[in-house]
Amino acid sequence: MPFQTIGEICTYQFGQFDESISHAFFTRKGGLSPEPWATLNMGGTVGDEKERVKENRMRGLAAVGREPASVYDVWQVHGIEVAIAKSPRLPEAPHLQADVILTDKPGITLMMRFADCVPIMLHDPVLKVVGIVHAGWMGTVLGTVKHAVAALENHFGSNSADIKAAIGPSIGPDHYEVGPDVVSQVLGAFGTSSSNLIRVRNGRTYFDLWAANHKLLVESGVSKIELAGLCTACHVDDWYSHRAEKGHTGRFGAFIALE
Repeated sequence: MPFQTIGEICTYQFGQFDESISHAFFTRKGGLSPEPWATLNMGGTVGDEKERVKENRMRGLAAVGREPASVYDVWQVHGIEVAIAKSPRLPEAPHLQADVILTDKPGITLMMRFADCVPIMLHDPVLKVVGIVHAGWMGTVLGTVKHAVAALENHFGSNSADIKAAIGPSIGPDHYEVGPDVVSQVLGAFGTSSSNLIRVRNGRTYFDLWAANHKLLVESGVSKIELAGLCTACHVDDWYSHRAEKGHTGRFGAFIALE
């Protein structure tokens, strides 16, 4: 089953990833934060108290057998920068600004936080490398996941045909309404393919982030792609959604690591 419950903590996991890695998307259940961050908020910049966020992260990681001291995370900025993690990030060390983290070091837990943007996990089982990607509309238009695959190839020597990719819980195509400015940038980035990514319904325009990132992965040579198909805006009991909760919400954590 993709959903796993450990005590009060509930996670979602993909079936195509084998036991050579650990990974999970934490739902919002099992933490101690009050509304509007209830309850397992792992975002430290949304108004929740720092100590609660720290405890939530520790609870989540402990439930899945990961040490907080193993975490490498970044300051997510909706860009294309790639961070290569060679050791965990020390608590006193500043966060690098990046939206891709890659590592070939066992024992490092790559971690990001989300609330509608698309989380994408990558695993090269041949060369034993893992990665995590953060892609909102801007990151999708910029092709952040293509930069991630290119970094796997250029830095680690990966063959894109070997890479497994998983597109995690995020806002779905029926809820991600966008305006003319975003539509213009989607048209510029995807050209004639945009007709399959932009949908107009009842006078409103929606951008399919799942299909767009799937397309970017295929264009990068990745064919082993699994889609959770879980819309954060549809399921706010399980996931935080910036759109559905009008910005007053938390962030769910996601991690991937080599065993």
